[in-house]
Amino acid sequence: MSRLTDINYVKGVLGRHGFTFSKALGQNFLVNPSVCPRMAQLSGADADTGVIEIGPGAGVLTAELARLSHKVVAVELDKRLLPVLEETLSEFDNVSIVNADAMKLDMIKLIKDHFGSGEVVVCANLPYYITSPLLMKLLEERLPVSSITVMVQKEAAERICACPGTRASGAISAAVHYYCEPEVLFKVSPGSFIPPPKVDSAVIKLNILKEPPVKAADEKLFFRIIKAAFMQRRKTLANSLSAGLSLPKQTVSAILSAAGIKPAARAEEMSMQQFADITQAAFQVL
Repeated sequence: MSRLTDINYVKGVLGRHGFTFSKALGQNFLVNPSVCPRMAQLSGADADTGVIEIGPGAGVLTAELARLSHKVVAVELDKRLLPVLEETLSEFDNVSIVNADAMKLDMIKLIKDHFGSGEVVVCANLPYYITSPLLMKLLEERLPVSSITVMVQKEAAERICACPGTRASGAISAAVHYYCEPEVLFKVSPGSFIPPPKVDSAVIKLNILKEPPVKAADEKLFFRIIKAAFMQRRKTLANSLSAGLSLPKQTVSAILSAAGIKPAARAEEMSMQQFADITQAAFQVL
């Protein structure tokens, strides 16, 4: 068993460097000895595949990824963790730590600089407070990666992976399914972390699609419509789109009619193709 899954060892390293956990940064470090190896293996990391990790924490998952991949680039926002990682990952010469905010980082340049045109995957235990915006950034930038494997809050995992057209779906579900095929891999209990979070977690994998499953007349409008549709999900689609797009109800009714959608339908009932049909009809009007 790796010493990095020994809670006393990790606490000792953190203590030597004067590190204290930040609630604002959503810091919960993985220490379960079975979770990280499994997560690293399922991410697709191997000798021919580079890995980008976001938020390495104390380096537990980083170490497992480094054992599988020829190179791991870990992006860490908290500069206080740099000396910690230097100590915990000292045995690995194939790990680079980048002190930066992943939300602001030019990820395409990072990949080009460190991996060239080689195969790359993303694997990370994400801070829960930035799960959705960070995933959307990674997907919208169309990074040259084959998959994104991340640990997120269990409820977020279920929402992200929910199929459009089902009650559990939301705006994030539709957006994610446009870029990839998501799947829930396994669940993780609070006791797998220090400090333990108050919620259950789950590891999900987003397998990037080469082409979207539907053709949108205008991508920006497509996502505007999805966002507006779910903004007031208890209301009818006609009312939600009218409010979200700042359009007269008469105009929205005409758009929905042209798309073959009943005005009384609700966002959670819409398939990806139906959202594409609404976009096509709206594109002709707006």
